[in-house]
Amino acid sequence: MLWVLAVPLPIPTVVAMPLSLFSPFTLLVLLCWFSASLLLCNGFPAFHHHHHPRFARQNYRDALTKSILYFEGQRSGKLPPHQRVTWRRNSGLSDGSAMHVDLVGGYYDAGDNVKFGFPMAFTTTMLSWSVIEFGGLMKGELQNAKEAIRWATDYLLKATVHPDIIYVQVGDANKDHACWERPEDMDTPRTVIKIDINSPGSDVAGETAAALAAASLVFRRSDPTYSKLLVRRAMRVFQFADKYRGPYSNGLKKFVCPFYCSYSGYQDELLWGAAWLHKATRNPIYLNYIKVNGQTLGAAEYDNTFGWDNKHVGARILLSKAFLVQKVSALHDYKGHADNFICSLIPGASFSSAQYTPGGLLFKMSDSNMQYVTSTSFLLLTYAKYLTSSHTVVNCGGTTVTPKRLRTLAKKQVDYLLGDNPLKMSYMVGYGPRYPRRIHHRGSSLPSVAVHPAKIQCSSGFSVMNSPYPNPNIHVGAIVGGPDKNDRFPDKRSDYEQSEPATYMNAPLVGALAYLAHSFGQL
Repeated sequence: MLWVLAVPLPIPTVVAMPLSLFSPFTLLVLLCWFSASLLLCNGFPAFHHHHHPRFARQNYRDALTKSILYFEGQRSGKLPPHQRVTWRRNSGLSDGSAMHVDLVGGYYDAGDNVKFGFPMAFTTTMLSWSVIEFGGLMKGELQNAKEAIRWATDYLLKATVHPDIIYVQVGDANKDHACWERPEDMDTPRTVIKIDINSPGSDVAGETAAALAAASLVFRRSDPTYSKLLVRRAMRVFQFADKYRGPYSNGLKKFVCPFYCSYSGYQDELLWGAAWLHKATRNPIYLNYIKVNGQTLGAAEYDNTFGWDNKHVGARILLSKAFLVQKVSALHDYKGHADNFICSLIPGASFSSAQYTPGGLLFKMSDSNMQYVTSTSFLLLTYAKYLTSSHTVVNCGGTTVTPKRLRTLAKKQVDYLLGDNPLKMSYMVGYGPRYPRRIHHRGSSLPSVAVHPAKIQCSSGFSVMNSPYPNPNIHVGAIVGGPDKNDRFPDKRSDYEQSEPATYMNAPLVGALAYLAHSFGQL
């Protein structure tokens, strides 16, 4: 197969063609593309690297700011007056009306206009964990991170307003994907999908409980009333998840598959949800639940992929803190379970199983691989923090792995993402001199409402989707799926596996960037 690398130029190459060949709409699109390349339409100037005296080649602080800003471009609902991503407008203002419930708000998961509750809840959990571990280092970005979390939790509270029911999706994904239109224009069905006692979903319910519990810790001091609301709801939702067991994709397969099928089952989310409720409530019933059910819920399994579908690794790391730092001896085994994950990542160590590209990037799979890079980097830094606090190391079959080695590996992954790679390409949009210009994202690729107020019809946008021109709206902070196993990246809009951003790619990176920015004196 011949691969052609599309190199984004600072100014697009212009080929002289008679204007009569273009329709007014096409001319408008071309004008916006051209101006975007010159000015970065959304008002964020191109970033130039600054060398820091402590040898950081990347500006982690700038990347942190942009990684959080990204979430404003993913917002659904009525946007606030202080909305900073100005190429977006209100959308989905009648969401939920099909079932007579208010489901306005929340986030679009990626480059489409569907609100999928499963990845949205995971995004919320990971944003919250980022703030719980590293929020104290975020300085001025802490408030922005908390606003990003609250935009999600306000929605999750609406989705769980009725006992034993969770509204887990708004939008018909198949019909949405048949259109290429801005969220502000969408006219596809806003179908509401729910789980209940007759059609359970312990996976999405367990993740939603985890998200609400984790977020309750974020707001415990700054908004105790809201925090208590979140944790009470988390407890109720977890009870529903545990009592009525089953994967949500059994009953809702035609709506949620193949988009966010629960491939790993629901056991990991029950363990993960219980772990977060243990942390948030300190109620002994959750510790006892983990002690009794941990093994049957897969605590010791050798599944080393952490993402929106499988939470086992995250639960092991989180519960290891209770043993390492808080000295909860009943959770002793989770240190070993967490160490097994770490050993799988260390090149050359016993039990090492992770694959890396020739340029050094962790490579799990071809579809949206960068989500595993960001989640793993976060876990490495978080576990290093726990090990340091407890003066402990990891032993990988005779190889001693120190917290410093975990931080070095995490930094290498983040640096690759930000541009230290064979292509010298940043995989965060708007960061660095060279980044993806043709991301698979409807709102970013089409002219904004401000530039083109008239509606762009469902199928009209596909001429843009299939065009070679850069996106007119620079979706600052968006992290794309990333390069292939050989470090190649075509920067092609139709290639959703490599060019589509998603909220769950950014969420864990927020914490990692906060740590690195602080470590190198940038915050």
